[in-house]
Amino acid sequence: MSRHFTVVSLLRQTTRPCPTRVNSFLTFRPDSPIRHLLKPHTRALPIFYRQQQHWSSTTQEEKKPIVYHNWLDHLPTKIAPYAALTRIDKPIGTWLLFWPCAWGISMASYATGGSVMETATMIGLFGTGSLIMRGAGCTINDLWDRDIDNKVERTKIRPITSGAIRPTQAIGFLGLQLTAGLGILTQLNLYSILLGASSLSLVVTYPLMKRVTYWPQLVLGLAFNWGALLGWSAMTGSLDLSVAGPLYLGGVCWTLVYDTIYAHQDKIDDAKVGVKSTALRFGHKTPEWLAGFSSAFVALTAMAGYMNGQGLPFYAISVLGTAAHLAWQLKTVNYNDSVSCWNKFKSNTWTGGILWSGIVADTAYASMQVAA
Repeated sequence: MSRHFTVVSLLRQTTRPCPTRVNSFLTFRPDSPIRHLLKPHTRALPIFYRQQQHWSSTTQEEKKPIVYHNWLDHLPTKIAPYAALTRIDKPIGTWLLFWPCAWGISMASYATGGSVMETATMIGLFGTGSLIMRGAGCTINDLWDRDIDNKVERTKIRPITSGAIRPTQAIGFLGLQLTAGLGILTQLNLYSILLGASSLSLVVTYPLMKRVTYWPQLVLGLAFNWGALLGWSAMTGSLDLSVAGPLYLGGVCWTLVYDTIYAHQDKIDDAKVGVKSTALRFGHKTPEWLAGFSSAFVALTAMAGYMNGQGLPFYAISVLGTAAHLAWQLKTVNYNDSVSCWNKFKSNTWTGGILWSGIVADTAYASMQVAA
């Protein structure tokens, strides 16, 4: 009886400050024998226990790292989100940014008789720059889209929208990326430095375009193909728009093709959250639109080659080969299948490579003709 009275008395004291010894006495497990003894005398105890249990689980809970299902999962947990932010595990974006640079450099080298070493050095420099600036572009994009990405199934695990990286951390990381990009840019001549810096406004504003126009892919094309102009000026110190102009505009048409295919992956989610794209603009007429842009790309590439005095290998590979690959893409893509859209989008690495290989083959052919 005295034991029963003592415990009940202690329970009545819980409305007043209690010493640590008494608190610890009260926080027992649900299956404890004393809980059965006290059950008729208090209703507050279960609530107190649940609160104690909640406090314990909160302090022990740890946020699980994001699983990327690729080699990023093997990186340290503090580094993996930053690597994911740059999309380094998806190199297709870097290739699509690089190829116009390689076209401009190689066509300028063909026109001016540049050395193999000079051309290769410049291509290596632009390749590094493409890797850095593609990552910077992704960081900018994800900062703008952090309130949209969590509503689209494919982008929910992106580091900023998922909380793996805070916006302030992403801005600091962006500063490092842009500093590295500036380091590459300053290796070029002054004309090219100014020309390259002028493209930054396109990089920054592109993510906003999907909120105001159904043609954000056009703005992306203007940004992603700037390398066709920059590559030419890096080799010559100026711009010959009779060659670089058609090459650049053709690249913009090419971007409208591959990024519209890409946008078809998210068209259902985009329509729900109010994001605009050419995939939604073209709708069921997408095949006709993309056939037109593909034709324009091939025609403008041929015009650039003609103005640059390119030879037969250029037309056989860069023009006809590119046309054949684009025709295959448009014939086999299923716009209602995200896997098909992703695979055809990725295949544009080969489109850019085919065009570049024709320029290289033509340069080698011309060198052989001179030697003979």
